[in-house]
Amino acid sequence: MPVMTIGVSKANEGMDGISWNILGQTYVPKQHSEASFSWHATFHVGTFVPPHIHPTQDEFVYILEGRLDVLLDGKEGFAEPGDLVRLPKGIPHGLFNKTDANVKCLFWVSPAQRLYDLFWALHNLGPKADPADIVAVSARHEVDFLPPPDAA
Repeated sequence: MPVMTIGVSKANEGMDGISWNILGQTYVPKQHSEASFSWHATFHVGTFVPPHIHPTQDEFVYILEGRLDVLLDGKEGFAEPGDLVRLPKGIPHGLFNKTDANVKCLFWVSPAQRLYDLFWALHNLGPKADPADIVAVSARHEVDFLPPPDAA
């Protein structure tokens, strides 16, 4: 597992020039160590992360621009610039851009676990990716997607 290094992660730059396309969103990794992992995310119009659980990680989302609709443990809400969304491990959550503008935010998780590797596995899958494959690969990386409400 990588050790955190000292330095400045510059705006608009990812570690080692990395920029991932994760199901229509743009993720740019900023820091990765055993203790934590952070990335800048752009939720393009209409994109979302469906409800899921991180069983072994706490997750945080700091909103920089735009409005992100959130589903937190079954309750709907939203976050705007300056707001911090706190997602304790084991709590179901989903994130949605339902606006007509991009949303920009900074995410981080602690500990890092296998999320960095999951993003490499999901990078560039595209809109025709089989949802069952996404769910399976995510589960192997300690992210558990929940079934749609009408499937329960």
